[in-house]
Amino acid sequence: MATATRAAYGKLLETELFKNPDIVVLDADLGNATKSISFKKVAPERYFDMGISEADMMGTAAGLATCGKIPIASTFAIFAAGRAFEQVRNSICYPRLNVKIAATHAGLTVGEDGGSHQAIEDISLMRSLPNMTVINPADAKEAEEALKAAVEYYGPAYIRLGRAPVPDIHDAQYKFKWGKGEVLQDGADVALIATGIMVAKALDAAKELAKDGVHARVVNIHTIKPLDEALIVESAKKAGHVVTCEEHSIIGGLGSAVSETLAKNCPTRQAFIGIQDAFGESGKPDELLEKYGLTVEAIVKAAKA
Repeated sequence: MATATRAAYGKLLETELFKNPDIVVLDADLGNATKSISFKKVAPERYFDMGISEADMMGTAAGLATCGKIPIASTFAIFAAGRAFEQVRNSICYPRLNVKIAATHAGLTVGEDGGSHQAIEDISLMRSLPNMTVINPADAKEAEEALKAAVEYYGPAYIRLGRAPVPDIHDAQYKFKWGKGEVLQDGADVALIATGIMVAKALDAAKELAKDGVHARVVNIHTIKPLDEALIVESAKKAGHVVTCEEHSIIGGLGSAVSETLAKNCPTRQAFIGIQDAFGESGKPDELLEKYGLTVEAIVKAAKA
C-alpha cells in the first residue's frame, strides 16, 4: 500500500510519541498539511501552533530543549531548511540542542505548489551544519522507525518527509539502524545507491536491468549524515560502477556525499540521477519526475552507460 511519509509521521505522533511526556510538538500554521495536528488530538497541552513564524518556532524549540523537553518542529522543508536556516544553525546546531525537525513536502513531488515550495536544496543545507543528523526515509515504515530513533538520539536531527504516497518497501519487522545503509538487493555489475522516494525506483530499475543480464546492487541510504561510508566503499569496490538516485539537487545531496566518500577512499565511475542544477515548477508529481529525469528509465540508462 502506498502511504506518504508525512502521513506516517502524523500517525506515529497520535499513536505512540505522545506517550513520552517530554515530547512537545511545534508547527508554523501548517498542522493539517504536515499532519502534526494529530498530536493536538491526544496532547493539546503540548502542541504549539506558532503561526507563520518559522524562525520563531525554531528559537522556541531551542528554548524548550534547554528545559529538558524533546521538541519536534514541523513545517514544509522549504521553510524549515531555508527560511529558518540561521536559527537552525545558531540556536539549535551550534549549541547541539536536542531538537528534531520533521520537514514535510520536500522535493518535486510537492507538485502543483511549484518551484517556490519544492525544497530541492534542503539536504545540502542541513548536511553542511555541524552536529546535524540528516535522515530521508524511503517509505512509511522507515519514516516511523526513523522518528522513533531520532527521539531516542540526543542532538539535532532533520527528518525529510514527503507529500505524495510512496510504495511500501519494508515490512512490519523492519528495524531502523542509525547511520547504517541497507542492501535491499545484491549484485556485482553496478551499485544503485538511492535515498527517499528514489529507493523504490532503484528497485524497479534493478528488475529491468536483470532482464538484460545486468545484476544491480540496490542500496538504501536513509541516513545522509552520518553517511555509511563503509557500505558505500564496499558497494563501489564490488560493482565498479555507481549510480546515485535522489529527489534533490545533485549539488550537495546524496550524490555529492557519495562522490566525496569515493574520492577519498575508492575513486569510482559515478552517474548522478537527480535534479540537474535547476528549480522545480508547477505540475503533477509524476509528470515532474519524468521531466526532470527521476525515472526508472533514467536509472537503467545511466547504469548501462
